[in-house]
Amino acid sequence: MYIDLLIKIKNAQAVNKENVKFPYSKINESILELLKKNNYIKNVEKKGKGVKRILDIKLGYENKEGLIKDIKLISKPSRRLYIGYKDIRPVKHGYGLLVLSTPKGIMTNKEARKAKVGGEMLFQIW
Repeated sequence: MYIDLLIKIKNAQAVNKENVKFPYSKINESILELLKKNNYIKNVEKKGKGVKRILDIKLGYENKEGLIKDIKLISKPSRRLYIGYKDIRPVKHGYGLLVLSTPKGIMTNKEARKAKVGGEMLFQIW
């Protein structure tokens, strides 16, 4: 699940690791592509075949400090939170991202507001 992925990335950055490997899933791949597009990680590669596919994540650092400052999980398996596009607000005065799972795929708060689509709030990252 994506929650394990995010916690693993956050912990790896805390100890200055270069790479993290995680089992492949479509939701994890789409979340990582979104993080890569917004410069929170350097690169993500899909490796292996069939059941043994993994995602190799290259973490980014700036002045020996991780590009991800913090992650706040919003929806959890026990409690799902949804939001309409009119209620979407900026995170950390525009310096962070809210990641949503929408009918049109995984999107940031800015993309979802522009496409006029709401969905499940997954997490905030800054």
